[in-house]
Amino acid sequence: SLLSNAQKNLAWAVQNETQEYVGDLIEKAVDMTGEKNIVISGGYGLNVIANYYYRERFPDLNIYIDPVSHDGGTSIGYAKLFANKKIGDEGGEHPRDPLTTLYLGPKYDIRSEDIDDLVEDNMEITDATNIDVAQLIKDRNIVSIYQGRSEGGPRALGNRSILYDPTDPDGKDYVNTIKGREWFRPFAASILKEHAQEWFDMKGLKETPYMMYALEVSDEHIGEIPAVTHVDGTCRIQTVSKLDNTSYYALIKEFYKLTGVPILFNTSFNLGGDPLVETIDDAIHTLRNSKLEYMYMPELGKLVKVPNIEKEVE
Repeated sequence: SLLSNAQKNLAWAVQNETQEYVGDLIEKAVDMTGEKNIVISGGYGLNVIANYYYRERFPDLNIYIDPVSHDGGTSIGYAKLFANKKIGDEGGEHPRDPLTTLYLGPKYDIRSEDIDDLVEDNMEITDATNIDVAQLIKDRNIVSIYQGRSEGGPRALGNRSILYDPTDPDGKDYVNTIKGREWFRPFAASILKEHAQEWFDMKGLKETPYMMYALEVSDEHIGEIPAVTHVDGTCRIQTVSKLDNTSYYALIKEFYKLTGVPILFNTSFNLGGDPLVETIDDAIHTLRNSKLEYMYMPELGKLVKVPNIEKEVE
């Protein structure tokens, strides 16, 4: 390991003590109010290890952690506050409008001819199906995916993602190198929702579609997905159903048919230090300026390839 024992101990202590402190704050809030419904927001709400700890420590509380809990979600909070005040009853209440999706970015009407206009001599565009792309990933090719509206918040959920084989023992180091990120950065797993209980200790969760929890890999499957498993045996997961994301679900399903693993390695479609890809121009630019070779566009049934000849990671 590149970390000394002192560094490892410090990292563990900071994580352990901060999550215990937030847990104490939750306990204090419950004691003061008698409330069983707890909402966590702010940047620390993105700490997936801590979020799992709260579920273990407070199994009887209904804890909601907003998936856009960092500073970028402030505007959403103000909008909800305004809605409560303007369209609610005298008590400021109005019918619940639960969050059902994080695909909240702009809608783009991309056609095949738009992609053709962006193609250069060293780029290839071919027809492709979910079966073709699943086979590419099984053969341990990194494949980015671009479709639909971009994700709100700091999670890539299959619309602006980079995908890989979670069973590759060297997968974490390989993809971090290609993305130009620090070696210690972890990755997430997108799993078919119906298989989540089998592969992970869900702690009573029926789903976690927004990647808000790091859950323990089940004893039955420990060691089978090393590219996305943390050193403590947990994994940050995204459960995917047909309703959540039809085409992404179908792609994971094809990978499952090929491998028996209902999971894809998932990370954000960007390079280290860059913002997440938003437009198709952003996506093509990222392919041109990295060791990434493939981009799948399921809405068009197209696969873009930019061969790695004479390409260098900056």
